[in-house]
Amino acid sequence: MNQNAIFIRTAKGNELLEADDQSTLSADHQRLLTLLDGSRSLNALQQQLGDELELNKPINELLDHGMIMPMADKALPATLFTLDYTYRLSFGQALLGAQMLFVAFGALVLVPLLTGLDPSVALLTAGVGTLIFQLVTGGRVPIFLASSFAFIAPIMYSVQTWGIPATLSGLMAAGVVYLLLSLLVALRGVAILHRLLPPIVTGPVILIIGLILAPVAVNMASGKTGDGAIQLVDPGIAALIAIVSLGVTVFAALMARGMLRIVPILAGITAGYLLSLAFGLVDFTPVIEAPWFAVPNFVHPEWSWAAILFILPVAIAPAIEHFGDMLAIRGVTGRDYLKKPGIHRTLLGDGLATSMAASLGGPPNTTYSEVTGAVALTKAFNPAIMTWAALTAIVLAFVGKLGALLQTIPVPVMGGVLIMLFGAIAVVGLRSTAKLGDAILEPRNLAIGSIIIVCGIGGLSIGTPEYSIAGIGLAGLLGVALNLILPYGPRVRD
Repeated sequence: MNQNAIFIRTAKGNELLEADDQSTLSADHQRLLTLLDGSRSLNALQQQLGDELELNKPINELLDHGMIMPMADKALPATLFTLDYTYRLSFGQALLGAQMLFVAFGALVLVPLLTGLDPSVALLTAGVGTLIFQLVTGGRVPIFLASSFAFIAPIMYSVQTWGIPATLSGLMAAGVVYLLLSLLVALRGVAILHRLLPPIVTGPVILIIGLILAPVAVNMASGKTGDGAIQLVDPGIAALIAIVSLGVTVFAALMARGMLRIVPILAGITAGYLLSLAFGLVDFTPVIEAPWFAVPNFVHPEWSWAAILFILPVAIAPAIEHFGDMLAIRGVTGRDYLKKPGIHRTLLGDGLATSMAASLGGPPNTTYSEVTGAVALTKAFNPAIMTWAALTAIVLAFVGKLGALLQTIPVPVMGGVLIMLFGAIAVVGLRSTAKLGDAILEPRNLAIGSIIIVCGIGGLSIGTPEYSIAGIGLAGLLGVALNLILPYGPRVRD
């Protein structure tokens, strides 16, 4: 079996198909025939498809079993060609790779700007992290790694409480959680993830991440600092800028076409930034004074048990998000990455990338669903394209003026965009919980979900003033523990 798939272009549209294991060949065969819609005779089509896909099951056998139907012998324009999934690096992919980084750029830089980390370091660690991920997974998965939103609230609190170096030790420990989960999956299989992290645990945890961050978005949209302590911009002007940023972000996500539709964050930031220029809120002095070439401001971790215990449990949410992203990219390309390279390898790559990022002063890495959308749009399935995206990010990290320019983005611009982003996180949590259906009303699920939500949003803390677990991390640990301990009672019936 070759490593290529068949891409069929017909008068009815485009669809990507592959035949990578014998159990799916008949379904692929059926879909190919349906798409071609009688553009060739059955005999000629059988010969061509048999050669291309190495199918052994004859069309007549499929007809006898009612798996396909013969179609009229009418001619429709159709072209068959192969699309390579294998890792092949060439200079011609550089522009497309830069385009993939462009898709992720807005979300990538927002996390460090919100948490007080250096956006140039975030660019560098996103690029290096993606390369580490590709090395661990054998260059099989076309995905890009960058700043994780799940850690924003814990990082902000930890930086204010213990400082950046101590916070970074907690983020490194979060990467170790990925490594342990990777080992667990390698030993016990993917089913262990579903046992430890079912929707009744992951859904409420993701929900409270979005809800806890909601006040930060509102404060910034009002022209204040994230904690609401200082008024930085006139409230009226700030509200107008935030509304424009939010409106353009929503419009791009709903109404735009092509690449613009998958870069709504960048579109919203650009619109808000231009309006901020009109109000005189942008000071270009730091940009003018910054050199073109500058080494990012690296910060190294300092061991802190308090920060580690606080941040460590938060890794539960992005770990299950990682699993969802692997399913998403599988749905786009048709390749089963849960089997090859395996979810244990993708988790290992993500964990190593996260620990590496923290060791240099960057935010934790996670797989980016925005880039998966770009892959679906462009049909760019060659993982080498993400190598170019990573290399572009690394190069841009050393452009001093870019780092200075990012620091000039006014607070209400980010606030407007974050209203949608943080709300989207909460909605994702709701969607995950909704998978339970009526089972959410069962006493066991009600107990787990309600305890997670109240303890997380309420800020419950357990421990001493020096060493404590609180907020999202504590809520996640409670959810995992309750799911393992609580017995299954009788089902609720209508």
